[in-house]
Amino acid sequence: MQNTISKRPLDGINVISLEHAIAAPFCTRQLADLGANVIKVERPGSGDFARGYDQRVRGLSSHFVWTNRSKQSLTLDLKSDDAKPVMNALLESADVLVQNLAPGAAARLGLSFEQLHDRYPRLIVCNISGYGEGGPYQDKKAYDLLIQSESGFLSTTGLPGADGMSKAGCSIADISAGMYAYTNVLSALILRQQTGVGSAIDVSMLESLVEWMGYPMYYAFEGAEPPPRAGASHATIYPYGPFLAGDNRAVMLGLQNEREWQSFCSTVLEQPELAVDERFSANYKRSENREELRDLIHAAFKSLSSAEVAERLDKAKIANAQVNDMHAVWAHPQLESRQRWTRIDSPAGELPALAPPGVNNAYTPRMDAVPGLGQHTEEILTGLGYSEHDIEQLRRESII
Repeated sequence: MQNTISKRPLDGINVISLEHAIAAPFCTRQLADLGANVIKVERPGSGDFARGYDQRVRGLSSHFVWTNRSKQSLTLDLKSDDAKPVMNALLESADVLVQNLAPGAAARLGLSFEQLHDRYPRLIVCNISGYGEGGPYQDKKAYDLLIQSESGFLSTTGLPGADGMSKAGCSIADISAGMYAYTNVLSALILRQQTGVGSAIDVSMLESLVEWMGYPMYYAFEGAEPPPRAGASHATIYPYGPFLAGDNRAVMLGLQNEREWQSFCSTVLEQPELAVDERFSANYKRSENREELRDLIHAAFKSLSSAEVAERLDKAKIANAQVNDMHAVWAHPQLESRQRWTRIDSPAGELPALAPPGVNNAYTPRMDAVPGLGQHTEEILTGLGYSEHDIEQLRRESII
């Protein structure tokens, strides 16, 4: 699709973010992708602590590179009284304030919605926290793994047994909260177009991830047995998961209905009689007898390579996939064919970056540099009317 309009949806929208780690930075990066001008306020000297998580991207943190492109970095000691005029000047032209500071920290800094609304009535304030405002967990510290545990997610992942639980390999609690914050900010901007007034948004990591747990929760409705942990297989649909071929490589496959089951038996297993076998004649029976069925599938796959298994699955129109590692994903032919990779600048030089999911023919997403710590401090302050002398004074006092 050709881009026919150069203007992006959030061009002209100014976002101030008091952010660290993943949830808020992931939210604001999505806003920046759509054209918003995001000013990332960081602690002088150290900045967002995610900058120090690792050094895997030519000395930069993998988490930071992922969530912070297309932003401006302003160092500012928010606890100093001398920082307040700078924040006030920033908020004068801000449309959105996003923060995921420790519980209560924004209010102590005078930056809650209630404290700001009268002065900045059009300002949208988005708070992201572990457990949300109010309730007995309001002040409890929250990190991604802890929310995976608290939300029940860990009870559904990994292998059976008391020691079998396994966390997700990426920060899904942070990601879910960041995405709900992003969509809530977009809806608040639309609402402001209708009312002329900003609103407060309260996003909880717990509630975000519990929303994603809807299927297992309803499966365990009214005290019913929860879905068992099933490793890389599906807990309640079978066959659905990884199966070994004769070359000792796994093929991921999934069946969703009885038509696919019949095709699987006849075309893939070449055992059409299994389609009417009473042990496997419905999904719940196949799930109950999964160990027996798994042995039959592995026996049929033993004489085939993984490529041959995939070929049979494609012929039978059975969904299947390769079990890729990260190196294979970097080289994925579908991403390359669709030209999903681009290049962005960073303090470590040019880096590859994946374009945001979703292709709109009207505009190209913003894909600007990952900022160095405080890289835009002088530029931003100059734009706010600060002189070179003023800026140097703030620097001497470690305000910036």
